Order: sequence, then structure tokens, then C-alpha cells
Amino acid sequence: MDNSKAFLRKTYKEKRVAISSKERLKFDDLLLLQFQQIDFSGIHTLLTYWPLAAMGEPNTHLFSGYLRHMIPGLTMAYPRITSEEEMEAVIIDEDTVYDTNQWGITEPRGEHTLPATAIDLVFAPLLIFDQKGYRVGYGKGYYDRFLSNCTHAAIIGFSYFEPIREITDTHEFDLPLTIGITPDKLYEF
Repeated sequence: MDNSKAFLRKTYKEKRVAISSKERLKFDDLLLLQFQQIDFSGIHTLLTYWPLAAMGEPNTHLFSGYLRHMIPGLTMAYPRITSEEEMEAVIIDEDTVYDTNQWGITEPRGEHTLPATAIDLVFAPLLIFDQKGYRVGYGKGYYDRFLSNCTHAAIIGFSYFEPIREITDTHEFDLPLTIGITPDKLYEF
């Protein structure tokens, strides 16, 4: 079986959008139950992302909302791609205005950014992860480059599917997840 990133990206995009909205709601609730088992003491900053409904992504708003409730004063940021084709973490609040970029991704406006080294927790988008914690993203590399500077952040990925055995073409710069969450299990790497 082909377990290259390109093949897995195509396969799991198709599998994920084929999930009914009713099943997705159920899976999101199960992901939240798994997520709630984690000890978040020491977490003060979160880099999350706006889920792409058209891509069938898990509802990250559930998980960030839970953290906002559990951690008073939590600083939250969303990614934004700069004109230099780099990712930055823009701090958000209830007054933040959002725009949609050329890939259909919702990004915040605003000038206050969070340095990568100040981030405690990252929700990393993915299509699938493997048993070593490596993930298949959307192939642009923005997250891997950014995460390489997040020196002490825990990296969490959410998937509707159990991990595959191995992604065959990981690179030396790929960073594994700290925790992978599926509807049935929490995986620590």
C-alpha cells in the first residue's frame, strides 16, 4: 500500500468529506471527550485554527472553547500567512475581525502577534497521523516551518481516523505530534 504523503493526502481528504454531518458531530463530541482527559496545567497560550468546513475538518472551536473555559486568561492566536510566505500567530479576542485568504482559510486581522517561543500549545491541522506521531497536512509546509520555532509547545492533532502504521516519506524537518486524538483514543508520542 502506498503510504506516501501525496497518496494519503488525497485518500484522507476524500474519506473525511464523505463523513455525514451527523457522524461528524458525533465524532467531534467524542474527540472533545478524549481532549478533556489531558492535563492542561501550565498552559497559558494556544495557537489554534479555524476549521475548514468544506474540508470536513474537526471542529477546533469546541476544543479551544473548552480551554478558554478551563484556563482563565488564556491567550489565543490564529495563524496568518505573511507577504513573505511565512506563518505568524496573531492574538485574537472577541473583537477580532477575520478575512478569508486565497486558500479559503479564515485568518485574523490585527497587529499583535505571539512569538513562536511563547506558545504553550498548538492545534496542528492534519488529514491523518501515523503511529510515530507524524502527520500529513495539506502540503504547504507552513506549520512545520513555524513549529520548528515553538521550542516548548505541545502539539495536538485531531483525526476522525485511527493512525496508520507509517508515513513512508517523512523528512528530517517534520515534527511529530505530542498528542494525537481520535474519537476512540488519545495517543501520546
